Order: sequence, then structure tokens, then C-alpha cells
Amino acid sequence: MDESKDVPKDFIKLKSEKLSVDEVSELVISPYCGAVSLFIGTTRNNFEGKKVIHLEYEAYTSMAETEIKKICRDVRQKWPSVKHIAVHHRLGVVPITEASVIIAVSSPHRAESLEAVMYCINTLKASVPIWKKEIYEDEYSWKENKECFWANSEK
Repeated sequence: MDESKDVPKDFIKLKSEKLSVDEVSELVISPYCGAVSLFIGTTRNNFEGKKVIHLEYEAYTSMAETEIKKICRDVRQKWPSVKHIAVHHRLGVVPITEASVIIAVSSPHRAESLEAVMYCINTLKASVPIWKKEIYEDEYSWKENKECFWANSEK
């Protein structure tokens, strides 16, 4: 088999439609890889004792895509054996139990893909301009990611 035909690819998508775990995982499958690692971030029904009705996400789309591309480049430098990376993030309303973000990474062995997935989600939350609003029964709150570098620099 000629591995040069399976060139490493990054699949980045921000969309308002429901995300599909099957679609995202299938994007990164490679015959040269024995591992596909996934992270699925879902909407939970509570936060600090408040009942969450749903989440709403907004993004500066072009900048968010640029930042996610940087994350993919960083992953490839840190874990050169990583083959494919997919990062799909939902925008707009995300109901309880549905996915807000799905990240998938393939690599020949599990350690690299697991480490790369963790790096992707942590870095995404810290650096990508995507904002989350939690809608509760009788109020709402824009949420700040603890990891977000620009939010922490102002304090």
C-alpha cells in the first residue's frame, strides 16, 4: 500500500445543523492508522444548580476557522504520526444531550491520538472565538471558558 495516497487532512466545520459522530469519525479513518480518538462535548441539563434549557453558540467564523487550523498545525508538530484531524463545532441553538463539538484524530497508535484530542479541545476552548450562552428557565448567562487566554488577561 502506498501511504502517500492517504495525505494527512484537516476537516474543519462550523455549522448550525446537528453534528454527526459517524460523519466526523469517518472523515479521519485511514488504513494506516490503528487508532481513532474522539471527543464529543454535549449540552448538559444543569449548571451550578440551575436548570439549563439549551445552549446558544456564536462565532467569528473566519477567525475561528483560522485558529482551528493553527491548532491542527500545532498537533502535527507535537505528534508527527497523526494522520487526519476533524473539528466540527455547532453554532446557534444546541438542545440538551446534543453535541456542541466533535473532535476526531487518527494515528497509527492510540497514545498520539488520545493526547492530540485532549490538546485540541483544551486549546480550542482557550483560543478560538466561539461564545456560549446558557439559557436557563428564567434567565441566561454568557459563559467564559476558564481556559480562555484573553478573558484571563483582563483580570
